[in-house]
Amino acid sequence: MRRKRLQTELGIVGKSEAVEEVVESIAQIAPVGSTVLITGESGTGKELVARGLHKLSTRRGKPFIAVNIAALPETLLESELFGHEKGAFTGASSLRKGMFELANGGTVFLDEIAEMSGGPQTRLLRVLEQREFMRVGGSESIRVDVRVIAATNRDLRDAVELGEFRRDLYYRLNVLHIHMPRLNERREDIPLLVHEFIRELSREHRKEFKGIAPDAMDILVRYDWPGNVRELRNLVESMVVLAPGSIIRPVDIPPEVRRGAERRLPTPVVTGAPVLPVSTAGDRGATPAQLPEMEFIFRTLVDLKFDVDDLRREFERYIRRHPELTGAREARVVELPQETAGAPVRTPDEVGVSTAEADEDTINFRPGMTMEELERSAIIATLKAVGGNRRRASEQLGIGERTLYRKLREYQIDA
Repeated sequence: MRRKRLQTELGIVGKSEAVEEVVESIAQIAPVGSTVLITGESGTGKELVARGLHKLSTRRGKPFIAVNIAALPETLLESELFGHEKGAFTGASSLRKGMFELANGGTVFLDEIAEMSGGPQTRLLRVLEQREFMRVGGSESIRVDVRVIAATNRDLRDAVELGEFRRDLYYRLNVLHIHMPRLNERREDIPLLVHEFIRELSREHRKEFKGIAPDAMDILVRYDWPGNVRELRNLVESMVVLAPGSIIRPVDIPPEVRRGAERRLPTPVVTGAPVLPVSTAGDRGATPAQLPEMEFIFRTLVDLKFDVDDLRREFERYIRRHPELTGAREARVVELPQETAGAPVRTPDEVGVSTAEADEDTINFRPGMTMEELERSAIIATLKAVGGNRRRASEQLGIGERTLYRKLREYQIDA
């Protein structure tokens, strides 16, 4: 109940384990004054988490100022963040306070922090270490009390290794960490998000909607959503505005989304099933028995296929991206002697192929391997190929970091 109340208060929709972990992290971290680094792909809701951290903190009555680093030209970034004195540069006709000064006592959210260049990085480090800064063109130190929350869709550790981001600043920002999962890592949340967006956007655009057809929901659940929750919301808005009727049907979904969903294994949908209704606020705490029967069956069928479907995709992507890990790197061809009909099958040693020739970073494939054994071998080989970097390994395998961590524990892989 506590988590559900928190989710409602924060505006976070979902019932997946990943969402539960994020909500619990927000509740635990919010009262602390330390800096927070939020990571995750674009569109996963990093700013929503930052606002939640501010809302549950002791600073909630003070300003929350969000700054998109990538949206500001490098020449203006320092002035926007730290302000400038009159005459500091051409066009500086008057004194201007920066975001840190305006947010004093509150929270500054720095989105896309990896795009910050060297000069502003140095100034930001001083704010974090000494809680003071100077305006551009100024000589007087200004003390501030702000909490800094940063977000990025990149791996800052890679930026540090490339010399693009200060190592000391990275450690200062990464005191506390929250990772936002991709939408395709929490597909069970998609129906809830769709219902919430339909309810919200139909009110906004003054349209009445009865709900969404099961086969239309099936398409949305199966699509991979590279733009994550933001892409889903934008799509629902376009369908709410453009759909000719009061029910969203497959024909209302853009062709590229339908084609993308078709590339995944089909999800069973009951022919002639009734429309999935848009839930009311009172439904959010309902038990499965209280949900409309066909909707519950539909969601259960969707959930049952996720693990098998994702495993198949992981393996296919891995083989496509890393043909060298199948032993093709050296492009050697072993000539096998011609066997006559009825001749006994000989072992690799008998035909001159040594099993010891396989490299340690190749997938050890043999007929009869289970999918679990093959997946474990693929994970080990990928981790070795990327020097143990879990973030890069998860990208190469086509799975999320959280999924990779779970599989490392499941297969007892020491990485």
